[in-house]
Amino acid sequence: MALIKSVRGFSPQIGEDCFLADNATLIGQVSMGRQCSIWFNAVVRGDVSPITMGDQVNVQDGAVIHATYQRNETRIGHQVSIAHNAIVHGCTIEDLVLIGMGAIVMDGCVVKTGAIIGAGAVLRQNTVVEAGQIWAGNPAKFIKNTDAFAQSEIVRIANAYPFYSRWFQE
Repeated sequence: MALIKSVRGFSPQIGEDCFLADNATLIGQVSMGRQCSIWFNAVVRGDVSPITMGDQVNVQDGAVIHATYQRNETRIGHQVSIAHNAIVHGCTIEDLVLIGMGAIVMDGCVVKTGAIIGAGAVLRQNTVVEAGQIWAGNPAKFIKNTDAFAQSEIVRIANAYPFYSRWFQE
């Protein structure tokens, strides 16, 4: 069973039809929408500032979501995929975004709708990724704009995770 822990009087709020892996960890001021999934060894730690997620957000294996005390909340929109071992910290991720495996999104960053952050990318503090852009590298930089295929992949991946989670609920 997932570790769900209250801290400072706040308890995670879990939306309808969500999946929490057995060793996922949710702490404190976390609010999840519908059909979200928190996968194995993922940590969503809302102890110092709120973390809010829209519907159909998947936080894949080993990913960490946190925020910054008295400075930056973490806001995640709808249909967002946060891939394996990514770190999302004190930032805003809008709708229909893919954060690649091992990517790091630092405090104050804004990743706008339809963007992709490549695997291993490091978005430095306060970086703004415009809608429909792909950024990669360390430090991350603009690579190109997404095309129709990339946009369809963002949706495909976001839709796949509620499907995958049903395998573990049988």
